[in-house]
Amino acid sequence: MRKLIACGVVLVAALALSVPGAIGGPEQVPGVTARTITVGGTFPLTGPAAAYAPIPLGMKAYFAHINARRGPDKKRGVYGRQIKWIYYNDQFNPAQTDIFTRRLVEQDRVFATMGQLGTEPNQAVRGYLNQRKVPQTLVSTGASEWGTKWKEFPWTIGWQPDYIAEGRLYGLHIKANHAGKKIGILYQQDDYGKDYLYGVRYALGPTYVRNNVVATEDYPVGATSLASQMLRIRNSGAQVLVLLSLTTPSVIAVRTAAALGFNPEAIYMNSVSAIKPVTDAMVANPGNNFLNGTITVGYFKDPSDARWNNDAAMRQYRQIIAKYGGGANPNDPQVMYGVAKAETFVQALYAAGKKPTRASLMRALTNMNSTNKFLLPGMRQKTTTKGRVDRFIISQMQLQRWNNGAWVPFGGLVEGRPR
Repeated sequence: MRKLIACGVVLVAALALSVPGAIGGPEQVPGVTARTITVGGTFPLTGPAAAYAPIPLGMKAYFAHINARRGPDKKRGVYGRQIKWIYYNDQFNPAQTDIFTRRLVEQDRVFATMGQLGTEPNQAVRGYLNQRKVPQTLVSTGASEWGTKWKEFPWTIGWQPDYIAEGRLYGLHIKANHAGKKIGILYQQDDYGKDYLYGVRYALGPTYVRNNVVATEDYPVGATSLASQMLRIRNSGAQVLVLLSLTTPSVIAVRTAAALGFNPEAIYMNSVSAIKPVTDAMVANPGNNFLNGTITVGYFKDPSDARWNNDAAMRQYRQIIAKYGGGANPNDPQVMYGVAKAETFVQALYAAGKKPTRASLMRALTNMNSTNKFLLPGMRQKTTTKGRVDRFIISQMQLQRWNNGAWVPFGGLVEGRPR
């Protein structure tokens, strides 16, 4: 009996040394097996920001395409691994984001989170993910801190142009095309709105702001009425209206302005709100006559824009959504947004290597220099950890103007954060 027990102890010890993840042995990378790599996120599928619900559908469709086709290594997926995509409905509620993010990490054991939406929802889980060293990647928000706070949160990185850079372009355009005109600004009362406001004011300069910005009105997240704010902007004599707001508040603001008889000479609308559900609602009420001439920015190919009909990437996009989109509307730019972001993530997975780790994924994302066929021609995804650290994957944009049902781009690409 003693000999049998001794042999059992020796066998257990041998297994512990030889089996990955066994007692005393090296731990397997969470979310990565020989055949799969698990990625997850949270999105507002319902609730006040449900206009963004199509984004994860675009991601799901693109990952399904990657899993089915043979890549440059002649294998399906990425280095033979199928991408398993899991996402939950956080209703744009940071408390729910926290609950579901912990589920993704602790129960679903994701390799990384990808594309989670919203400034405050991402802020709510950033500390947790960084403490656990789980990559919080390509967040769907342009808050500047995703790039500027890299020392404090090294496992977090954004994707889209940041709000300060975008706001800066509006300020420069106003100053060049509406010199001396009175400006009224509506912004959300949080870091999201303050980033945009800072960018606009920075571009205008303190003297110009002092002489021309006649109203700066904020509103709390979840506001259902903007009557008092819009009335004050109207009564200020503002000739230029700048909307730095989320989707529903932007619709409310425009409809309230029209109802008050406030018809500004120029409107600037941030890109977060310049999406199909919002513009559809504005076209329905108060109409194209009010909306025409509104300025925003773009940075990826808009599937509702006929100029891309013969573009090879757009044709592939439509094929992917038709096959794997599960009924998603291919003309919705939010679906394309999801596809474009998923393409960036796939590029990073390849760059992370055949034996990816969470650290190698972050190295790939912070040392990018590539194109993305779904972004506007001439754009580069570029980051660096050398010299002047740059963790803003996309910083180029193009101004566009609303004209009878469509955004029409004008001018060339503009660098939001010139070096």
